[in-house]
Amino acid sequence: MLEPLTPEQRPVLERLWQLYRHDLGEFRGMLPDGGGLFSAGGLPAFLESHPDRIAYLVRHDGRPAGFALVRGLDAPPPTVSEFFLVRALRRQGVGYAVATEVLLRTPGPWVVAFQEENPGAARFWRRVATDLAGDTWSEQRVPVPDKPWLPPDVWLTLEVPPGAG
Repeated sequence: MLEPLTPEQRPVLERLWQLYRHDLGEFRGMLPDGGGLFSAGGLPAFLESHPDRIAYLVRHDGRPAGFALVRGLDAPPPTVSEFFLVRALRRQGVGYAVATEVLLRTPGPWVVAFQEENPGAARFWRRVATDLAGDTWSEQRVPVPDKPWLPPDVWLTLEVPPGAG
């Protein structure tokens, strides 16, 4: 279900990124460029191997279904900076299983960033945090760097105990 990105899978992640940015456009007002593509944003940093970050490809029944991008592996806490699941699999427990698997791979402190104006993501990540860390998680609003016109992101901070889940 969750596999580290290989060089051969980069084009798959780049295509899934376009779907992700399209979905996020509803909450962030993003439009594609003149060629019909959404900005690569922070994706290029995850396409190459680096000890501080990892890109996971989500597969469902052997087919690409989403991704999770994690940074901060060298300088904890790790952060889920981008998370996406195709619409056909949402609200079926697949995203929940993937999110918990990502967090359980590295017990300890974590940060998860999402947009409050995306109510589905807000409910989803608060549920994941509560199920893994009980009521010990916290959240703060963090301005989006270089984009003062956007609402701040929400950053959840939680501690994933060993053996949780």
